[in-house]
Amino acid sequence: MIYSLGIDVGGTNTDAVLINQNNELMSKTKTPSTADVTSGILNAVHQVLESSRVDRNKIRFAMLGTTHCTNAIVERKRLCRVGVIRIAKPATMAVVPMVDWPEDLVSAVGENYYIVQGGHEFDGREITHLDESEILTCVSELKGKVDAIAITSVFSPISSAHELKVAEMIREKLGDIPVSLSHEIGSIGLLERENATILNAALHHVAKTTAQAFIKGLQQEGIQKAAIFFCQNDGTLMSIDYAMNYPILTVACGPTNSIRGASYLSGVDEAIVLDIGGTTSDVGVINKGFPRESSVAEEIGGVRTNFRMPDLISLGLGGGTIVTEHDGKIKVGPESVGYLITEEALVFGGKTLTTTDVAVRAGMASIGDASRVSHLDEGFVRQVLGIIRNMFNEAVDKMKLSSDPMPLILVGGGSILVGDHLEGISEILRPDNYEVANALGAAIAQVSGQVERVFSLSEMSREQALHQAKTIATEEAVKAGADPATVHIVEIEDVPLAYLPGNATRIRAKAAGDLKYQES
Repeated sequence: MIYSLGIDVGGTNTDAVLINQNNELMSKTKTPSTADVTSGILNAVHQVLESSRVDRNKIRFAMLGTTHCTNAIVERKRLCRVGVIRIAKPATMAVVPMVDWPEDLVSAVGENYYIVQGGHEFDGREITHLDESEILTCVSELKGKVDAIAITSVFSPISSAHELKVAEMIREKLGDIPVSLSHEIGSIGLLERENATILNAALHHVAKTTAQAFIKGLQQEGIQKAAIFFCQNDGTLMSIDYAMNYPILTVACGPTNSIRGASYLSGVDEAIVLDIGGTTSDVGVINKGFPRESSVAEEIGGVRTNFRMPDLISLGLGGGTIVTEHDGKIKVGPESVGYLITEEALVFGGKTLTTTDVAVRAGMASIGDASRVSHLDEGFVRQVLGIIRNMFNEAVDKMKLSSDPMPLILVGGGSILVGDHLEGISEILRPDNYEVANALGAAIAQVSGQVERVFSLSEMSREQALHQAKTIATEEAVKAGADPATVHIVEIEDVPLAYLPGNATRIRAKAAGDLKYQES
C-alpha cells in the first residue's frame, strides 16, 4: 500500500492527513500554527505519522498548502529586492510601475524600475523595436542591487517575443538570477499583470526557503522517497521547481484546498462551500468539482492583480474571533486570538470572549469547560449569533449567481458557528472529517498540464486546433505524474485574434488527473 501526506497551513491551525492510494483516510491531526509557520508544519507531520504508524518508505507523495507567500506579502517581510523592466516606451510613460502600491510594500521590494522601448499592439504588431543597448544599460545598473527581475511588455499575452528576448539577455549578463515574465503569470491588462509579476519575483526566496525547510523536515521524519508538491490556487499541484518559478500561484491555495476537500467528502461537485477557520471564513463555489475562478482583478496585500485566483469572499470571522460590547453595541471581529485560542478563550481558562465561547454557551458545541461561560446573558448570546448569521447570509448571497437555493457544504474547525439554516441554502451538509477538509483537499489534489498557443486556422480547422491543444495538455499532465486513465480536460479557452494574419486564435487548455501510484 502506498500513502500520500497532505498538509495545509492556516492562520490558526496547521492540519495534516495521511491517505492511502484509494484515498481512504488513515490518520489526521490539527495542531496550532506557529509564528514561524515551518515548525507548525513539522509538528503536524510528526503527529500524523506517529498516530498512523505506517512505513515511512511507503509514503510516496507529500503535498503542502502553505500561507508562507501570502504572509510574506501581507507582512512585507522576507521579500526579494526586485528590478522591474517594462517594455513599453513610448506608449506607457504616463504611469510608472508600482504607482498605486502601498508605500511600505514599495519600500520592501525597492523602486528599481526602467521603462524601455518595445512592446506590441493588440494585434501582435510591434509598437517599436527593442533597443538592445538600452536593455544592457538597465541590466548593468541592476547588477548587485536586486535579487530578482520582473519583465512586463505591452500585450505580451498576445506576443511574448520581447519578454523572452530581454530574459535571454539578462541571463547572459547576470547568470541564474530569478526572472519572472508577465505573459506566464497574468492576462491582458498591463498594470495588474505587471503587479502580479513583480510580486511573483519578490516571493522567490520565500518559496525556496519554504521548499528546503519542508524537504528537510520530511527527511528528519524518515520520509526519503516522497515526491514533493506545492498546492496551487486552482486546486491542482505543482512540483517544487515549478513552485519556485511561480510562487504567486500558491496565494489562496488554502481556501482552494478546502473547496476540493469539501467536494470530495460530500460527494457533491456543484455547491457553495463555507470554510470557517479560527481567524477567517472563506466562501467559495464548487463548479464541476473545482473552485470557480474569479473574473475580476483581485487585490493581494493592497495590490491589484489579474492572475488566476479562485472566486472567494473572506470574512474576518472564525472560531477565535473576539467579541466585545461597548455602550450596548456588540462588535464581532475582525480581531482574533488566532492560534492562541486554547490559551485566550474563556472556555479554556483565558480572559478573552470569543465566538467559540458564545457557541458553547448556546449549546452549539461542547468544547472546553462550559461552566466558564455560564454567566453570559442569553439575550447577549442571541444577539451575537444573529450578527454572525447575518454576516454568513450576506457572504453566501454575494456568491450566488441566481436566486435558486443551493446546497452548502460546511467545513473547517470553526463550523460550530453555523446553525441549521442559512438564507438561500437548500441544505447544509456537514461531512465526516470536515475539520481537516483543507489538508484532505491537498492530499487528493490532482496534477495538471497546461498549454497556451496561437494556432493558424488557415492551416487547420478550429476543431483540429482545439483537439491538438487538448492532446498537448493531456500529455503534459501525464508527464507531470498523472495517471493517464484519470486525465480529463478541466478548462478550455479559445480567443480569436482577428487582426493577426492567418485567421489566428489563441487557445488555452488545461488537463488534470490523479497522481500515478507506483510500487517500488
